[in-house]
Amino acid sequence: MLYYAIVFLIIALVAGFFGFFGIAGLAASIAKILFVIFIILFIVSLVFGRRRPP
Repeated sequence: MLYYAIVFLIIALVAGFFGFFGIAGLAASIAKILFVIFIILFIVSLVFGRRRPP
């Protein structure tokens, strides 16, 4: 998921560089959403994934 967030961020940067601001804004929004989902899932896996000592 982090991979897709980085890909959409790169797409947004390239589109912004060439002047396609509508596409850049959309790609940046998608990248933000995917990054937030990644962070939430990462924190949940850290909290619930650790093992308790026996």
